[in-house]
Amino acid sequence: MYFFSWVKRHSDQACEKVDTLCWTWWDWAAIPLTFTTALIILIIVYKQLDIRPRLAVIPPTILLAPFPLVAAQTTAGWWTATLMGGAWSCSLALAAWSRYRILGITAAATLLLASLVVLYH
Repeated sequence: MYFFSWVKRHSDQACEKVDTLCWTWWDWAAIPLTFTTALIILIIVYKQLDIRPRLAVIPPTILLAPFPLVAAQTTAGWWTATLMGGAWSCSLALAAWSRYRILGITAAATLLLASLVVLYH
């Protein structure tokens, strides 16, 4: 979180006098760092929980996660975004188990739909 707040401050300073869309090198560096960190954490946690198939669970967790995370952060701050990330990962992990598949898919779809409503309302 400190790195991302530093990147935001640095970008705001660097793009202060620019009227168009402005991206700094640090903005581009934050993207792979985010994906790599999320991937490592999800692989470790899902392996410890014996969630399979990880190849089917991890990509949607990472690729669709920005919607709930951004919706939570814009409405209530970074702490809520952290909780939303945990809820999002857990709901997709539940969907990997046949016993909890309907519950997991329902929870993930509800979180995704609610975040889209918050973002685009």
